[in-house]
Amino acid sequence: MTKAAASPDPKSKAEIEEGNVFLPRFDAEGLVPVVVTSAATGEVLMVAYMNQDALTRTIETGEAHYWSRSRSRLWRKGEESGNGQRVVEMRTDCDQDAMWLKVELTGNAEACCHTGRRSCFYRAVAGGAAPGDGPSLRFVDAERQFDPEAVYRHADVAKGTLKSSE
Repeated sequence: MTKAAASPDPKSKAEIEEGNVFLPRFDAEGLVPVVVTSAATGEVLMVAYMNQDALTRTIETGEAHYWSRSRSRLWRKGEESGNGQRVVEMRTDCDQDAMWLKVELTGNAEACCHTGRRSCFYRAVAGGAAPGDGPSLRFVDAERQFDPEAVYRHADVAKGTLKSSE
């Protein structure tokens, strides 16, 4: 596995929070969470993880790369679907343990989610559930932009169970 080691403690809190040197802090699994939004609209598209390799490749190429926790491998967004992400801006949070990518979607479909939707956030949690009843989900902005079975060549991907590439 190519995960990075957890980041060492910074030399100082001020260096991390106020300095101008990028010192990403990876967790014990060697990962940093990444929030991905549309550079054009600000819409949240997905949340993913990067290890050191993914972060380095993203910076070097300008194309989003991530660490797949389910497949235990590095992947470039769009390598299977053709729906990639060109990084417009990359930010880190105050203590450099989370990332924010503003991206431009590339490819034929304006889509980011493996289910064929524009965003991975296509369901809203309904409030006001009666005591003892769990909240329900309602679909919002859920129109599919592409057919995941046709793109990934098997039905499991649309169910969120893609474990290996073919």
